[in-house]
Amino acid sequence: MKLRQLFPAGFALFCAFSAHAVEVNVAVAANFTAPMNVIAGEFAKDTGHQAKLAFGSTGKFYAQIKNGAPFQMLLAADDETPAKLAQEGLAIPASRYTYAIGTLVLWSAQPGMVDAHGEALKKGKFNKLALANPKLAPYGQAAIEVLTGMGLLEQLAPKFVQGENIAQTYQFAMTGNAELGFVALSQVMKDGKISSGSAWIVPAKLHSPIRQDAVILEAGKGNAGADALLKYLKSDKARAIIKSYGYEI
Repeated sequence: MKLRQLFPAGFALFCAFSAHAVEVNVAVAANFTAPMNVIAGEFAKDTGHQAKLAFGSTGKFYAQIKNGAPFQMLLAADDETPAKLAQEGLAIPASRYTYAIGTLVLWSAQPGMVDAHGEALKKGKFNKLALANPKLAPYGQAAIEVLTGMGLLEQLAPKFVQGENIAQTYQFAMTGNAELGFVALSQVMKDGKISSGSAWIVPAKLHSPIRQDAVILEAGKGNAGADALLKYLKSDKARAIIKSYGYEI
């Protein structure tokens, strides 16, 4: 008798939860792939909403959004693109905020290849250096700033292997197509430490801050899933995940 009495109430609660669950299409900067996959899983469990993720370069996402791509939210690799979209009427200005500050790292899949001070760049004992397209990816632009400040840009430019985005750049370095690569710390960090190879965590003072902003796009206006995800990214749980991948908050 008690089970028959409880079942309708439980079923009604399940139906209400399901009825309010909304899917949100999110364009995510490639450097944020690992933490965002974890956050999306927790977001689904905690809210019932589903974040449908697409990963790529911020520059390409900007072009796609301008051309009507059905994204409802953008997690960019910079703060300029979300601001530009808001100015152009393609994003909701009040929703924009910095969800993470990225860290650039010079990394090699080979142990001992990169020293803790970046001297490997000056020694030049490598054939290829991978970096993301600076016109499309903020991490690539940061790498150019570092090399310029070190007075090595002209010397090392012939050795560049340019990735379309930071994910492809990491692939070049990981597979050995380039002995060294400027990548995001989040790509090579696990449990708070460099997971493999050798690395130089580039001091933040050597390049402009990599402020990564999130914004709800016009297509996501009024979307409960987008509103919930923006709020969830600010939660203690999400912030802990973000920091565990080497980002500053």
